[in-house]
Amino acid sequence: MALPPKEADMASDAARPRTAGAQPRPWHAPTSGTTVFAAAMMIVGGAMAIFEGISGIRKDQLFIATRHYVFEFSLAGWGWVHLILGIVLLLAGCVVLSGALWARFFGVSVAGLGVIANFLSVPYYPLWALTLVAVNILIVWALCMGMHREAGEGLVV
Repeated sequence: MALPPKEADMASDAARPRTAGAQPRPWHAPTSGTTVFAAAMMIVGGAMAIFEGISGIRKDQLFIATRHYVFEFSLAGWGWVHLILGIVLLLAGCVVLSGALWARFFGVSVAGLGVIANFLSVPYYPLWALTLVAVNILIVWALCMGMHREAGEGLVV
């Protein structure tokens, strides 16, 4: 009696010997498409934040002058915050492409800080800030989903 295809595949997988090198390495797991997407979004989002930071430091006319805002800093101060976060996010995106697990956790942390910084700067440039909030939330989702998928699939290098 022949086994259905799915059961036959499972039986042949169980009979195959595994070598020590065939197990996924948790600190340098291969990157899934979701993780590569997250890295690309980190690089693009970092570049967008860098441009926002440069505009803020130069006190460009793009920004709105809001009075009586609780988190009011000088426009140049917000510019430096976004410039530094943008550089760190861009570099973290490059490192995430290597597949290092620590880089994914670092990317989630930096993107989370980006969400907070952009949320606090909504009164200065609402559309741009909300766009970057959405990009950073998408980065966090993609990095976490990539880790979940790679752990579940047991990808092999």
